[in-house]
Amino acid sequence: MEDIYILNNEVVVLFGAGAIGEAIVRRVSAGRKLLLADYSSEKLASMKKHLTEAGFAVETIEADLSSRTSIQTVVKKAQSLGKIIGLVNAAGVSPSQASAEQVLKVDLYGTSVLLEEFGKVMAPGGAGIVISSQSGHRLPALSVEENKALAMTPTEELLDLPILQSDVITDSLAAYQYAKRTNVLRVAAESVKWQLRGARVNAISPGIIMTPLALDELNGPRGAGYKKMFDSMVTKRPGTPDEVANVAELLMDRRSAFITGSDFLVDGGITAQYWYGDVDEVRN
Repeated sequence: MEDIYILNNEVVVLFGAGAIGEAIVRRVSAGRKLLLADYSSEKLASMKKHLTEAGFAVETIEADLSSRTSIQTVVKKAQSLGKIIGLVNAAGVSPSQASAEQVLKVDLYGTSVLLEEFGKVMAPGGAGIVISSQSGHRLPALSVEENKALAMTPTEELLDLPILQSDVITDSLAAYQYAKRTNVLRVAAESVKWQLRGARVNAISPGIIMTPLALDELNGPRGAGYKKMFDSMVTKRPGTPDEVANVAELLMDRRSAFITGSDFLVDGGITAQYWYGDVDEVRN
């Protein structure tokens, strides 16, 4: 039965079995083999069911984004399925879910490893997307030296950088912001290596997107502040996973063959409000 779904030998890999990742792979995986990787076997089973019922050819593998060995295992599994034409990294932990140390290990170190390991195996014409966050744009400008260190320090030395130590990273929110800023810098730096294989990689930095986690935030203590913040935005609302996926689909398509190493804000204008507007809640 599964063979009727396979139209070619191309493989798309998704890290993170969440709403944004699913919306993206629905747009870019038709006729291709899809490998889902996530820490949660329950999330993998649920997403596989949705996508298989929709006609996609899906395999799953449990994976830990904070482990190079685990990521390498996913790479080998993907290679066994065919040529890797697409990578979507929508995995990670949020400041409300994890400690500063965990955020740096998963969101910063893990993303760097992912870019490095998949950069070695992407097929010519392939494309990758890293889902970062508008939160990384809330840091003040870093020095040229700091930017270069975050972008180009060997991955296994990244977490030893002075800028990532506890005197700078004072809480999980700060860790998240530095991780997401680093994601964008690493995408730019690693894109140079991906180009040697004829492949591209870009980042998307979403604002508040309606997912189960965002819904919890909106219904929590900060919900009123978020809603007032939305009033300051051009959209007057949070975004949807499909709106992020619209941009990802374009960036992974040949129509974007001239775009690589870039970052795209998809945030309803909230970053502009943060830096240049007058809404107090945006800064909290």
